[in-house]
Amino acid sequence: MTASGKVAHALKTFTGDVAEGFFEITHNGFALVGLAVVLALGILAARPDLRQAGEAQLMGWLQARQVAALGMVPELDAIDRATAANPQDLPKQQAAVAYWLSRKYRVAPEPVSALVAEAYEIGQRSKLDPTLILAVMAVESGFNPFAQSPVGAQGLMQVMTGVHKEKYEIFGGKLAAFDPVTNLRVGVKVLQECIQRAGSLQGGLKFYVGAALMTDDGGYAEKVMAEHGRLQQVAAGRNVPVLPPAAPVTAPASPVIRTLAPSQAPVEPVRVPADPEKIAALSRS
Repeated sequence: MTASGKVAHALKTFTGDVAEGFFEITHNGFALVGLAVVLALGILAARPDLRQAGEAQLMGWLQARQVAALGMVPELDAIDRATAANPQDLPKQQAAVAYWLSRKYRVAPEPVSALVAEAYEIGQRSKLDPTLILAVMAVESGFNPFAQSPVGAQGLMQVMTGVHKEKYEIFGGKLAAFDPVTNLRVGVKVLQECIQRAGSLQGGLKFYVGAALMTDDGGYAEKVMAEHGRLQQVAAGRNVPVLPPAAPVTAPASPVIRTLAPSQAPVEPVRVPADPEKIAALSRS
């Protein structure tokens, strides 16, 4: 064998040895990694506390990375708290009402869609026309869930939270007045009681606005019924022009607190004192 042949044979042998050694090391390394993974999984399966601690640390690390990247604390359950729905998922009638209200009152269609769907559902249970419920909401707050009147009426349906605080107890307390769906449900209950007590829709609206003992409700019932009529036409598929919302109805000169008897016995509505301190004291009682 020539010198060059010997060199080539030596290089070939060296290369083969290196490759074989690398394969052995890699094979053994993967085997060790696999064994470590199996042992780790076995330990975690036997010790749920260690698994939970590891998951918590990993989640904390991931959230810290997100906070550093976004500059805000992420809340993955925020979508569950959002009062919103895709209007395209609603029945055609409800979607038409939602889009019309969205354009007129300049609010996003998604939250309005959720309120429209809720109004139709609760209207069926309470035997009230959902477009009437939405009309009251429109006149009362213009779909502002944080609206508040000088005498303490709050939220979408402008319920007197201090007077009807017991109705909010099952929702967690009076702060639920600012949850749109909760305020809607409580407001519908109050409206239903007002109509039953008055014996008519017009009389019930007069009770609702706090003008039961007065000759004039400031045009409130008329305004609600007008909006109710427009919404009925929209729901029926008619083309109803979107006009700017009218100015809020002026409250009666001597407003009456919106209240109903908590029991079977009738109770006269309580007049709101002119003194603001008395109003606050009455709301807290």
